[in-house]
Amino acid sequence: MKVKFFNAAWCGPCQQMKPHIEALVKEGYSIEMVDVDEQPTLAESANVRGVPTTAIYEDGELVESIVGYQDKDLLQRKIDVYKK
Repeated sequence: MKVKFFNAAWCGPCQQMKPHIEALVKEGYSIEMVDVDEQPTLAESANVRGVPTTAIYEDGELVESIVGYQDKDLLQRKIDVYKK
């Protein structure tokens, strides 16, 4: 499983979520931060239409895309569904 957090510096909800993402990373979750302005091709390939978007991949395939602000607990529960 791979998780990517698509965000932007100008996005208020993204900035509010960053501490949650960083806390999950400290707890051992592998989450890649992707700035959509710095990596537009990657964001486009993941069909990101708005930020923040948290994308969960299994075997290289997108299995869930969570758009909008999520608190840490909800995000953790959504990711844990796909943990093996």
